[in-house]
Amino acid sequence: MQTGNFTIMINKIKQLLSEVDNLKAANAEELEALRIKYLSKKGEISRLFDDFRNLDGDEKREIGKILNELKDKTRAKINELKDSSENTDSKESGPDLTRTAYPIPFGTRHPLSVVKNEICEIFARLGFSIAEGPEIEDDWHVFSSLNFADDHPARDMQDTFFIQQNPDVLLRTHTSSVQTRVMEKTQPPIRIICPGRVYRNEAISYRAHCFFHQVEALYIDKDVSFADLKQALLFFAKEMFGTDTKIRLRPSYFPFTEPSAEMDISCNLCGGKGCPFCKHTGWVEILGCGMVDPNVLDNCGIDSEIYSGYALGMGIERITNLKYQIKDLRLFSENDIRFLRQFESAY
Repeated sequence: MQTGNFTIMINKIKQLLSEVDNLKAANAEELEALRIKYLSKKGEISRLFDDFRNLDGDEKREIGKILNELKDKTRAKINELKDSSENTDSKESGPDLTRTAYPIPFGTRHPLSVVKNEICEIFARLGFSIAEGPEIEDDWHVFSSLNFADDHPARDMQDTFFIQQNPDVLLRTHTSSVQTRVMEKTQPPIRIICPGRVYRNEAISYRAHCFFHQVEALYIDKDVSFADLKQALLFFAKEMFGTDTKIRLRPSYFPFTEPSAEMDISCNLCGGKGCPFCKHTGWVEILGCGMVDPNVLDNCGIDSEIYSGYALGMGIERITNLKYQIKDLRLFSENDIRFLRQFESAY
């Protein structure tokens, strides 16, 4: 037997269905008023759903179906009126009289993007392909696989950003983590270049930042020697800084290469004669490099008895500083339009 509440709800739903069929809105304000009246939490349909709870099981099955149909039909009608209103507004609005009469200037590439693309293009001519990886990494790919000792200072929180103080999850400190991921999944020959953003826990100043950008290169094959590395470095330096550029290699130490070296180029401001920029030495350091340590190859599943390789890495900010004589690293991330407009014709 149907209750009085059932009959009242049926009549109310029929009334609302009739109203919805005839809904009209002349503007956005009227449309919003209709939405609030019918579909808001305190609207007509919401009140019907509140009354719906008081019905018994058989009545709920019958009322529920048509109540959902009412809700769907109302929502569709509101959306139809909205689409119709937007189309009408766009046709009647006409030209924007507040828009400037001057041509909108084209944007420009960021100087770091300009230099990164140039570096990648130079190495592409040597047969290197681009490889990328995650910025949130684990300890194995950033440190352990690359021969870092357990007590290496780079593992300290003063030098590295760890995620929620988890010693195994961190923001990568170099793009060498991309190299380890490629070596784990690929057998030689491997010839890749790895551009990307890296993070280190450093105080921000004109010469340092908590994030910066690197490009690293890796070449692994049979019979790769230090002479191959030196020739690739000389080619890169001359292509990037000019054919008169000279290079020199100084012994250094990195956990993942042996032997290791740092590379200087002849100062591109004074031509190697000595100036304040090169501290009157005639040389400017630009990157680190070396032969891949056999332990790194073995850690990544590559037989170090058969294969050898070299790796090199440079900071893109460093190269950009040298190329355009930019003295403050903070300019790269401050989005000062006056600074960025200087590079409109750079690429």
